[in-house]
Amino acid sequence: MKIIFHEDFYMVYAYEPAAAAGRMESVIRALGNKFEMIEAVAAELEDLEAVHTKAHIESIRRQDLYGISALAAGGAIQAASLGMKEPAFAVIRPPGHHASQDDCWGFCYFNNMAVALRHLMSRGQIKTAAVLDFDLHYGDGNVNCLAGVSGISLCNPERNERKGYLSEVEGFLNKRPYDIIGVSAGFDHHVDDWGGLLTTEDYRVMGQMVKEVAQKTGAGYFGILEGGYNHSVLGQNVLAFVEGMAKTE
Repeated sequence: MKIIFHEDFYMVYAYEPAAAAGRMESVIRALGNKFEMIEAVAAELEDLEAVHTKAHIESIRRQDLYGISALAAGGAIQAASLGMKEPAFAVIRPPGHHASQDDCWGFCYFNNMAVALRHLMSRGQIKTAAVLDFDLHYGDGNVNCLAGVSGISLCNPERNERKGYLSEVEGFLNKRPYDIIGVSAGFDHHVDDWGGLLTTEDYRVMGQMVKEVAQKTGAGYFGILEGGYNHSVLGQNVLAFVEGMAKTE
């Protein structure tokens, strides 16, 4: 199990919850030395242009957010590429699932998931992908960037009670085989975060679901960090999901 991270993600690059001081520290502290860490590398411009318009990219550059946003997108590419052989999780920010081709909101700038999957597709590494987005907020950017792409299926679980929510996730993952499963992993649906629905153990269960389906079908699998804003529980929630995804020796 590999974790992709860069110390630049500690930087407070904007005055918003996703960029708040202490947020990434809580995740890295919880992960400790349990997993191998790989330093994130920024995405190439061509990878960003495969998803976003030139005008959008330039608008992010004018806001002085290009460097950190390209680094996050590059970390997602690394996680997806590694995920073809072994599970990987990108501890990155800014998040990306509210970024569309020519617009963005919700603390997102580039669509990290779309950039990662387009990268794999352009190199012929995958033809099909499942995208599970369990963030509290509907991943409109993922939908706008990926819903029209042949071979890609998306799920934003909508149930408002725990058992039904987990059942919806399980049903989606088992619907058909895919070359890779990508998870937009937002942890703001936790009982002690904005959503107030899921437990820490639920994130572990979803990680296990992804792992078991991937192992059964031969798919690659990876996750990337999206939301999650209560620093006192975020790290443990990420750890639970990652431990669920991790292969046991």
